[in-house]
Amino acid sequence: MISVRKPTVAIVTLLLSAVTTTLAFSPVVQRQTIADVRTSGGFTQLHSAEPNKSDGIEIPFLTKSVPSDRSNDLLLGEDAGVYDWTNEKMGQLFESGWLTFFAAVGTILIAVAVLWVYPPTGYADDFTALLESVAGGNSHIVTLMYGIIFPIVHSGLASLRPLGEQIVGARTWRVIFAFPSLCLAYSWITYFIAHAHDGFQFYDLSGSGTAHTIAWMINFASFFFLYPSVFNLKEVAAVEKPQIHLWETGIIRITRHPQFVGQAMWSAAHLAMVGTSFTALTMALLVGHHGFACWNGDRRLYDEHGENFTKIKERTSIIPFQAVIEGRQVLPPDYYKELLRAPYALIAVGTLGAYFAHPYMQAGAALVKNSGLTEGGVVNGILS
Repeated sequence: MISVRKPTVAIVTLLLSAVTTTLAFSPVVQRQTIADVRTSGGFTQLHSAEPNKSDGIEIPFLTKSVPSDRSNDLLLGEDAGVYDWTNEKMGQLFESGWLTFFAAVGTILIAVAVLWVYPPTGYADDFTALLESVAGGNSHIVTLMYGIIFPIVHSGLASLRPLGEQIVGARTWRVIFAFPSLCLAYSWITYFIAHAHDGFQFYDLSGSGTAHTIAWMINFASFFFLYPSVFNLKEVAAVEKPQIHLWETGIIRITRHPQFVGQAMWSAAHLAMVGTSFTALTMALLVGHHGFACWNGDRRLYDEHGENFTKIKERTSIIPFQAVIEGRQVLPPDYYKELLRAPYALIAVGTLGAYFAHPYMQAGAALVKNSGLTEGGVVNGILS
C-alpha cells in the first residue's frame, strides 16, 4: 500500500505529467519564428531572425545554438531546436513574452484542476466511473476505451485544425484542442499507474537491478525523440500563433516521426519491467495511436506544405536511420551541433525530474483510486 503523505504534491505531479504526455502525443504542430523567406535557385530558404544584441554571458550550444553545415540540405524546411538567449524576454502581460506564457499555462492548469481533476468540482472521477460501469469493472476494457477515446479526441481535433482555425482563430483552437487532451491524458495516466499490475502476470522483472538499469536507459533516451515543434513552448501555450512546421534538421534526419519511435521505446521499457496483460494492452494502444499519427501527420504536412514536404519525405524515413543507410539522407560532418542545443538540455533535466517524481505519481494515482466517486461537479452546482 502506498503511503500518501503529500496528496497535493502527488496530484500536481500527475497533472504535470499529463501536460508532458499531451505534448508527446502531438504528432506535428507548432512554430519557430522566421524573420524572412528568400528564394534561391527555385527553393524557398528560411532564415532565422537577427538576434537582439544585449550584454550577457554566452555559452556555446546552451545559450545560443551553433548552426551545422547544411550545404547538402534542400533548405525547404526549418532548422530544429534553434535557440538564442538574447532573443528571450519576460515582457509584459499579454505580450509574447514569458510572463504571458506562465500566465497562460497557469490558467489552463487551474481550469483542468477545477473542472476535471478535483473530485468535488471536476468530472474526472465521474468519467472514469462511467467507463468502469460500462466495462463491468474490467480494467482491461477501461484502458481499451481510453485508448480509443483519447486518439479520437486528440487526433480528431488536430485533423479539424484547418477548419477550426478558420472559425475561431489559431490561438483559440489551440485551447480547444489542449483542454480535452490534457483532461483525458491525466485520467488515462492515473488509471494506468493505479492498475498497471492488473491481469495476467507474464513475468516480473521489477526486482532486477539489471533490468531496471536497461529500462531506465531506454526510457531516458526515448524522451529525446520528440517532434521539434514541442520545443516552441510559446506556440504550445498559444502565446505565439501556432503553425504547422516543416522541419529538416536534428532528429528528423534520423526519423521523420521521432515521437512514434520514442513512444515505442518508452512502452517497451515499461513493459519490460511490468509484464502484465493490462500493461501490455495499454502499451499496444499507445504505440498504435502513434503509428496512426505517422500517417495522419504526413497527410497534414502535405496539405500544408505540398511538394516541399514530398521532397523532404523522400530524404527521410520513419524507421530510424533507414534513410541514412539507404543514402537518401546525408548527415552533416558536424551533425552533433543539431543535437547539442538548449531544448535537449531541458529535456534531460525534465526526464530526470520525472523519474524522481515517480513515487509522487504512484501516490497520486493511489489517492485518486482510493478516494472513490464524488458525483457531479461545478457545473451541477451552478445549475442546481
